[in-house]
Amino acid sequence: MNISTEMLHIRVDDREAHPSVTPIYQCSAFSADSAFFYSRKSNPNVTELEQVVAALENSEYALAYATGMSAIYMVLELLKPGGSLVINKYIYGCSYKLFQRYAKRIGAQLTILDLTTEDGLNKLPPEVDMVIFETPTNPFLKDIDIHDVSEAVKKINPQALVVVDNTWATPLFQKPLMFGADISLYSATKYFSGHSDVMGGLVLVNDHELYNRLLEGRFYSGSILTPHSAWLLRRSMQTFSLRMEKHSSTTAVMLSYLQSLPFIEHVYFPNIDGKQLVGYGGIVFVDIRSDLVDHYKVFTSALKWFGTGTGMACVTSMVAQPFSGSHASMSDQEKAEMGIGKGLVRLCFGLEDLEDLKEDLLQAFQTMESRVGIESVLDPA
Repeated sequence: MNISTEMLHIRVDDREAHPSVTPIYQCSAFSADSAFFYSRKSNPNVTELEQVVAALENSEYALAYATGMSAIYMVLELLKPGGSLVINKYIYGCSYKLFQRYAKRIGAQLTILDLTTEDGLNKLPPEVDMVIFETPTNPFLKDIDIHDVSEAVKKINPQALVVVDNTWATPLFQKPLMFGADISLYSATKYFSGHSDVMGGLVLVNDHELYNRLLEGRFYSGSILTPHSAWLLRRSMQTFSLRMEKHSSTTAVMLSYLQSLPFIEHVYFPNIDGKQLVGYGGIVFVDIRSDLVDHYKVFTSALKWFGTGTGMACVTSMVAQPFSGSHASMSDQEKAEMGIGKGLVRLCFGLEDLEDLKEDLLQAFQTMESRVGIESVLDPA
């Protein structure tokens, strides 16, 4: 036997290894008698992550995708050509553009409603097939009653799908399927990851037929999460509840602190009703004073502990301007209709010391205000 042949087939016998954590199954294929068969269909790392999130959500099924946007896209694939898609008025900018583009491509009717209001629910189209919304919303953290939306939609069309993007609430604090949603989805890139080092998406359902349709779509689209990303996310889930506890406690204190600062006109925070939403933490929005708006970059440059990247919901604090960031892909008119101006700022609180974050924000706001004072002296008119 030639050594070149033998070395191709050498495998370590790991049956007695018993690792303390599941190793990375970095392989594209399994033996023909394996339950996993092919990593485009399933993989032990992906399956373990799905089981963890399903347990958190208390759902029957979970499916992991390459990104949060790919999870949303594959949910949209459930919509029939020429169907009726309803989205909430307040929603992530990239989701908004995806819904526009997708509806146009398949000839679907796209209806944009304010589902935070009774008037919005009353305007649901008679042919509605799918309703998608976030709660709390991005931006403004408005809350939407999932049960009320589901009840209104099912009265019109019992087969219509109610889809909730639960990324910001997380399954620790809100479980959409318990309140009538058909699908709960997440960008795992945010709180599930928590470290800004891996992307992913999760879709949770209870209906077996719906699960099979999504599973088939994932297999043929190749949109499944990679084994390494699944392993990283599973690792992050070990500290998920601890991180969320810290995010929540910090946010609760920072809420009162921000409301006391003279540089801020309004602080946006969701309604924790103790029933649908039982907790919250990590992200708030603020309106800064109108005379400070043009000096936003002075503010961010002065910050020491807040990063300005596109990451959020992670161990380090972040600051962002939705107008030029999360909703940059929207037109100025679309942003105006959503109420997004340049004075709206998103603050994401990480795991840093609370007093350090307070001091950092204060000195950055003071630096911004001093710039306004200098310019008023130079140009009193």
